[in-house]
Amino acid sequence: MRILILGGTGFTGPYQVKYALSRGHKVTTFNRNKTHPGELPAQVEQLVGDRNGNLEALKNRKWDVVIDNPTTLPAWVRDAAQVLKENVDRYVFISTISVYGDSKQGPDENAPTEKYEGADPYKETIEAVRASGFKTYGPLKALSEREAEKWFPGKTLIIRPGLIVGPRDESDRFTYWPVRIDRAGEVLAPGNPSDPVQFIDARDLAEWTIRMAENRETGVYNATGPAKPFAVGAMLDGIRDALKSDAKFTWVNEQFLTEQKVQPWSDMPVWTGKDDAVARTNISRALSKGLTFRPLDVTARDTLAWFKSLPPERQAHPKAGLSAEREAEVLTAWKKKS
Repeated sequence: MRILILGGTGFTGPYQVKYALSRGHKVTTFNRNKTHPGELPAQVEQLVGDRNGNLEALKNRKWDVVIDNPTTLPAWVRDAAQVLKENVDRYVFISTISVYGDSKQGPDENAPTEKYEGADPYKETIEAVRASGFKTYGPLKALSEREAEKWFPGKTLIIRPGLIVGPRDESDRFTYWPVRIDRAGEVLAPGNPSDPVQFIDARDLAEWTIRMAENRETGVYNATGPAKPFAVGAMLDGIRDALKSDAKFTWVNEQFLTEQKVQPWSDMPVWTGKDDAVARTNISRALSKGLTFRPLDVTARDTLAWFKSLPPERQAHPKAGLSAEREAEVLTAWKKKS
């Protein structure tokens, strides 16, 4: 196939590129050439432009499939589609399970998506999404999905990932745990060991996306993991075993963490609390189409090795999780209470 990847140099894009090349496809990327420039293999055709108005490099070209990785704004889909609609056979839109918002039950693909409450979604900017605390992120992604289906009727594949983890993850939302457990000692563990968690290795997501494109699949698919219900206790134990760490977990209940202003997801990454239905997202459709998962120990070890390869300054400033000092404060307060 001739594959056009919008983005391609961030988190999942390079994995898509590598896997597609390994399977004999021709790959073109389109981006601003600002993220990890010069990193992609030489056989990749790299087009430079900007989704905010500079799409000239995409004109008068044909591809079998386009994979849209970075889009949050429906205007980005609209503008690209106006250039590409006659020149691509299929459109793969990478969305998010955040389109479901605060779902009250484990959502499947038929669950209602969030509604955008702003004035004009086509005038939204990434800066405004950040300024909203990402409250508009899910609704705008949902609108972007509909925009893709509008311009490519019967040709659209929508993939809704959950938390994407593994090497290259600059958010540190999963990385916190391998790094913290590798440091060993007493580790604050959130909630109850049976609280559900879900996540997917970026490499598994990327490779499945390419296979779905090869099979000319369309429709909507949730894409997170693992294949069976998984709990935070099993996740932390699995990481500890993978790293051969002697870390010891002290489980602190959700009510106390709330009192201490320790937040699920940001302060205690991956974990979303015992009642969060998004951590029970239904992925049976994706499993039926061959979504597979590498073992947790592989993801844990590879993620830690990647993080340790970063510059010391970057390692000293993780982007998620508790600082060592704050973790110690909470553990001390918990023991006093107990």
